[in-house]
Amino acid sequence: MPSGADLIRQIRSQITEVDPGEVHELISNGHNGYVVVDVREQHEFEQAHLPGAVHVPRGHLESRIEGAAPDKAERVIAYCASGQRSALAANTMLKELGYENVESMTGGITLWKDRGFEVEVAKALSAEQRERYSRHLLIPEIGLDGQQKLLEAKVLLLGAGGLGSPAALYLAAAGVGTLGIVDNDVVDLSNLQRQVAHSDDRIGMPKVDSAEIAIKEINPDVNVVKYQTRLDASNIMEIIEGYDVIVDGVDNFPTRYLLNDATVRLDIPVVSASILGFDGQLSVFAPHEGPCYRCLYPTPPPAELAPSCGANGVLGVLPGTMGLLQSTEVVKLIVGSGEPLIGRLLLYDALAASFTELKVRRDPECPVCSRDPSEISDEEMGVFPDYEAFCAAAG
Repeated sequence: MPSGADLIRQIRSQITEVDPGEVHELISNGHNGYVVVDVREQHEFEQAHLPGAVHVPRGHLESRIEGAAPDKAERVIAYCASGQRSALAANTMLKELGYENVESMTGGITLWKDRGFEVEVAKALSAEQRERYSRHLLIPEIGLDGQQKLLEAKVLLLGAGGLGSPAALYLAAAGVGTLGIVDNDVVDLSNLQRQVAHSDDRIGMPKVDSAEIAIKEINPDVNVVKYQTRLDASNIMEIIEGYDVIVDGVDNFPTRYLLNDATVRLDIPVVSASILGFDGQLSVFAPHEGPCYRCLYPTPPPAELAPSCGANGVLGVLPGTMGLLQSTEVVKLIVGSGEPLIGRLLLYDALAASFTELKVRRDPECPVCSRDPSEISDEEMGVFPDYEAFCAAAG
């Protein structure tokens, strides 16, 4: 029976090892087509790790590696402290998990440091944050790095009503560091059937203030920025600039066209949803990655084909369904995991309990997103036509 040391030597002779210098060159030159995996424990990863490395502890290798390295044909470079655990991990990936090109970095991060190569230090979470976000930390698609991205993110909610309410609550719970809220309305009794961020005792209170109370009750660390105003051409550029993602919960076409043009100019993705009766729809408009709102709706529909929820009503739980789907897309955009609904329109029929997905293509002749933002002069930035008149004429 071989000793542990003998077994490790045998495994190292059967796998490919790569010198830290080669790995450093790959990282420094920004090469693509490889993944660097740190197989050490959480506290080791937080102390220092290779730039851009993903963390998959060896003890969780079988259950988490596919989330970090989904392409089993892609080059994977594993490392640990000295090269022993990474050799065992590489052997497991090659022989048991179906990976084709896995290497172990010789000498691990110890030799890497000895060579004077740079390392990254993870921002540590407090003990309270570790407990609060513990379930996120267990998911390889989020983990410590993703949670840090959420904590540092700034998300703007347009509206604190039916869609904005569930989005605000769940994004706060997820740990989004800054939530901006734009709404000039006050809480009304008729809102409470669907706008779950508000309560009976806050009727008459500005919705931005009511939403802030609800957010702070869930997560007091969230920074809430309130804009008790109506979004229009005079303030949109100033309000939305600096945010990472915008959650579109507005209920009229003029504001949506205005929002589209501004976000294309500032290169800010928008997670847009709409609801009416028992029907909802959802898409992600990421400037220059996919179509914009104008590609989907070149002109507004006639007024009789786009009634408001106030005129035709809405199922009370439907905004919750669509608002939570919006929240999910926001989290995916921030942490960089999964496939956001870019270039896809998701239709939800609550009565049939069915989802339908439609492809949306970018319009090469789109008057907004077909242009390079750098070609738009400073004089054009923030200058918009009269959208109210435009929509009225189209209707």
